[in-house]
Amino acid sequence: MERLSRAAAHRLSLYLRALAVWPADAGRVSSGRIAAACGVTDAQVRRDLAAVGSLGQRGAGYDPPELAAAIRAALGIDRRWRAVLVGVGNLARALLRYRGFRAQGFEVVGLFDADPGKVGQRVEGLEVEPADRLGRRVGELAAELAVLAVPADAAQPVADALSAAGVRGILNFAPVLLKLPPRVKMVTVDLSIQLEQLAFLVQHGDPGPEGGG
Repeated sequence: MERLSRAAAHRLSLYLRALAVWPADAGRVSSGRIAAACGVTDAQVRRDLAAVGSLGQRGAGYDPPELAAAIRAALGIDRRWRAVLVGVGNLARALLRYRGFRAQGFEVVGLFDADPGKVGQRVEGLEVEPADRLGRRVGELAAELAVLAVPADAAQPVADALSAAGVRGILNFAPVLLKLPPRVKMVTVDLSIQLEQLAFLVQHGDPGPEGGG
């Protein structure tokens, strides 16, 4: 399998969502149907799926379960990923209630917070532990990923602690740029940036893939 770019991996996630709602009795799915559902071109779908492996037959489409399994393997979600969540505020509680994480192979196995008032509380079946236990508990819980939902001023020290504890990837909701060693991968979700981008699109329209104008 070819090495996937971040953009290609993002599109594969979209294809997986389209396959999830494909009717079980609808038979094979074409690249055109996937493209229409995801807002890309047929050619782009075919290129992305060709990078995943030899799937489908020209003119006959793809077997949805087989294609979904291949995409999951390419994305690395054909196994369980254990994660800890640091910062048990309103955002974290909303994330914990979302059942889609477990369905996609992600399991939150530990909750941590620096607020003594929250330590000991049970949230969605998990007990909130003190943040200063991260160094020991990440390994005990066999967690490879972390979700960071702490205030901006606490984000870097917590990220450093997670990195030192052996976490391999961090999903960062704190509105701050973090510095991490190359071995620790990070995806930042900054909702204010997303709203800025939405405002730009509404104001100026979509400039297209080349950014021309």
